[in-house]
Amino acid sequence: MAKTMRHVTEQDLEQLSSLFGVLSDKTRLQILLTLVDGEKNVGNICDSLKLPQPTVSHHLALLRMNNVVGHRRDGKQVYYSLDGRVHVDSASDLVLWVQNLMVRIGPRRKQAARKRARSHK
Repeated sequence: MAKTMRHVTEQDLEQLSSLFGVLSDKTRLQILLTLVDGEKNVGNICDSLKLPQPTVSHHLALLRMNNVVGHRRDGKQVYYSLDGRVHVDSASDLVLWVQNLMVRIGPRRKQAARKRARSHK
């Protein structure tokens, strides 16, 4: 059975392509996975990932510009957290919602992989 696809504009495709470009970097994915446990400031993220502050700040800026992470200021500190379009589901996977598209980032489950393999036979 064929599913009908809603009309996708060139602008939609550009935004989606840009978002996937942002998510294609290993460091940015590590930052997102670090934020799964809750909001953290740049220093906490640097300590967790063993990366220098300028590197982490650069990647956080890109994630923020693409509305993947949110931030709040408390005095001189800036705290980052997963944005509303990014959350953790019950299986501890990172889930990103982009309009009607869901992107799941996390460990591949052997059971789900076996089930998909059986359905293709």
